[in-house]
Amino acid sequence: MTKYKLEYVWLDGYTPVPNLRGKTQIKEFDEFPTLEQLPLWGFDGSSTKQAEGRSSDCVLKPVRIVPDVERKNGAVVLCEVMMPDGVTPHPSNMRATILDDEGAWFGFEQEYFFFKDGRPLGFPENGYPAPQGPYYTGVGYSKVGSIARQIVEEHLEICLAAGLNHEGINAEVAKGQWEFQIFGKGSKRAADEIWLARYFLERLTEKYGIDIEYHCKPLGDTDWNGSGMHANFSTTYLREVGGKEYFEKLMAAFEAARADHIAVYGPDNHMRLTGKHETQSIHTFSYGVADRGASIRVPHSFVRNDYRGYLEDRRPNSQGDPYQIASQILKTISTVPTSAEATETVAA
Repeated sequence: MTKYKLEYVWLDGYTPVPNLRGKTQIKEFDEFPTLEQLPLWGFDGSSTKQAEGRSSDCVLKPVRIVPDVERKNGAVVLCEVMMPDGVTPHPSNMRATILDDEGAWFGFEQEYFFFKDGRPLGFPENGYPAPQGPYYTGVGYSKVGSIARQIVEEHLEICLAAGLNHEGINAEVAKGQWEFQIFGKGSKRAADEIWLARYFLERLTEKYGIDIEYHCKPLGDTDWNGSGMHANFSTTYLREVGGKEYFEKLMAAFEAARADHIAVYGPDNHMRLTGKHETQSIHTFSYGVADRGASIRVPHSFVRNDYRGYLEDRRPNSQGDPYQIASQILKTISTVPTSAEATETVAA
């Protein structure tokens, strides 16, 4: 028997942006445990804004387990928060209630800033560094500094070892800003992987004395870029059938649901979606081929392939909850009948 260090990780009750929490228990297993072998576990919800002190018990329900190479015999266990009965989802548990579809594929582009001493990594104590331009995909000390790439590379290795579908990294437009990409099939799985990747990144920076800043516009009303979490999405129908008529109806549905999307695409998005810096205004919906200033960017490949493939929603921001983002995209898509559904309706 081997003693395994199981780090139970969950989202707390803070709003509008939940925090990651984690605590470790030790359990013996013959080999790396399966999800079914993991017990429920309690915690003090009064310390995480998920319960009151007079009735503070909350329950963690494991939903995903991945290896943790940073600890010998370690594992990270992603959990949903349940009420004391262990069956009823807690009101803060977004994962339990979102719309899911294994045929819906999501690719999230998570941008963020490294912060140290209250400013982006690499910024001088007073004022600003040289203007944006050379930092995006930059190479060399003057572009990315001496430590950021080391953290990013370590994070990449940890995620790959954990079996996450990590698809890439790059330095972003502003100094001290970086991005990683995660892909998943099914809204729950894709969002799980973003939250696990965020956990590994935040924990990794502890040993470097550097913070992760997810705020979508940490430098305020300046000419420096904000941070997004662009959501690339497709469904089985969109990949295999599609068509211009269906696409135009889909875009009309997205325009009609603009406010619903903005409501869950992350707080303070009005600071980022200004119509500048490759964004569309928060008050407007638009789409365009290869247009990074549109709400929805339509890839050239999508049009060439008879309007089949994936689309990119550029409005979600870096603080957004991927569970809610993916669910809202699926809700809007579900309002548009496919040709097969339309045929069935007429026949009925």
